[in-house]
Amino acid sequence: MAVVASAPGKVLMTGGYLILERPNAGLILSTNARFFAVVKPLYDEIKPDSWAWAWTDVKLTSPQLSRESLYKLALKNLALQCCSSSESRNPFVEQAVQYTVATAYATLDKNKKEFLHKLLLQGLDITILGSNEFYSYRNQIEARGLPLTPEALAALPPFTSITFNTGESNGENCRPEVAKTGLGSSAAMTTAVVAALLHYLGVVNLSSAKDQHQEKKDATDLDVVHMIAQTAHCIAQGKVGSGFDVSSAVYGSHRYVRFSPEVISSAQVAAKGLPLQEVIIDILKGKWDHERTKFSLPPLMTLLLGEPGTGGSSTPSMVGAVKKWQKSDPQKSLETWRKLSEANSSLEVQLNMLSKLAEEQWDAYKCTIENCSRLKSHKWLEQASEPKQDAVVKALLGARDAMLGIRYHMRLMGEAAGVPIEPESQTQLLDATMNMEGILLAGVPGAGGFDAVFAVTLGDSGSNVTKMWSSLNVLALLVREDPCGVSLESGDPRISGVTSAVSSVHIE
Repeated sequence: MAVVASAPGKVLMTGGYLILERPNAGLILSTNARFFAVVKPLYDEIKPDSWAWAWTDVKLTSPQLSRESLYKLALKNLALQCCSSSESRNPFVEQAVQYTVATAYATLDKNKKEFLHKLLLQGLDITILGSNEFYSYRNQIEARGLPLTPEALAALPPFTSITFNTGESNGENCRPEVAKTGLGSSAAMTTAVVAALLHYLGVVNLSSAKDQHQEKKDATDLDVVHMIAQTAHCIAQGKVGSGFDVSSAVYGSHRYVRFSPEVISSAQVAAKGLPLQEVIIDILKGKWDHERTKFSLPPLMTLLLGEPGTGGSSTPSMVGAVKKWQKSDPQKSLETWRKLSEANSSLEVQLNMLSKLAEEQWDAYKCTIENCSRLKSHKWLEQASEPKQDAVVKALLGARDAMLGIRYHMRLMGEAAGVPIEPESQTQLLDATMNMEGILLAGVPGAGGFDAVFAVTLGDSGSNVTKMWSSLNVLALLVREDPCGVSLESGDPRISGVTSAVSSVHIE
């Protein structure tokens, strides 16, 4: 019986750099771009002599990269050994397998352990698939002579293979040249694999997306997925990041404050040889002090993402440069961080206010958003004909001002640290976007750089943005906010033909 789990990619709307340090918060939106993990037994039958086996087989398939890796998993110490070429290794999935199997051994009672042992002897067959939105298909679209539009993206088949380097002629050691869109594919992939395996091995009982609006009966199960996915992801990366990308892959959109890195220190030691099952108990009992508060975009607002095609930026090196600047000029950097933090909080307050106004006075809210969606922001106040509408417009303008403040301080920080957090080319693009009718916000997500830009649009104003972006060689992606976190899927997404984009994006 196959288990399929999926986890969403993310957009960090506010909190770039600051989110690395407690108690700074970030606002993360989870998206309709999802990573899928399909787990099923490798063999139908268990051979009679299997009780004596010390190893079991694990097969990992990644169809989009045309890769298959074979592993042996030691049933005693849970070491994973790769039997394929080192080219095809995937450290994120390797750590996910080791940590989830160790979790099953450490937490299941005696009766279930026999079942677990049998399941493992049947081998693990794992397939990973990422929605097209995680990857850049700009080169393929240009090679086909098509315009850079969302329609051209939507015409690609689901789970399209990722372009290979064309430079190498012998085809043998063709390494995929994977250009990504910055949605956190490694975190979504790790989370999907951890969730699918934990469910398959009987450690947690996850619900499908359809059931998620019911009372959160499975909150503790999600917490287990979160702890294991964070740990596996950090070990695979070789460093403890802020963890916001894994957190949104598990829980969906929210406001996040990072956990103290010490909580997974035993796992870092384990990388040097402690038995995994002891480590797991430490991790599950650890003091996970991250904070998660409900947050998603107010109604009638749409998240848009654009890919400028100027080549990606290396987040780790940009973070390194900012940290270096913090050390070299503590006074100035503290001041900048304080102002940035205030602007982030202010944006959060205004967006929460808009959600509240939508709830309390829907008609006035809806009417105001529709009116503003057709006007540039300097005309918004003129059309508010009554106090209720006036309150909505004031919150909209407050959110815009906060975003302009965030961008200003991010630019200052980039200049001081000598890294392009909001490069000049992005500044021109974002200014032009914010000056259009019906645009609430525009900015660079996460650590900034050349990777992507985002906009939040009111009502139906988004189609104008995609046209304007297209004329400037910016490809509007099919990514939207979807506040749902990790969930079970009813079948293999390739059979049901889901690609998040086509099913949920209405193209004008």
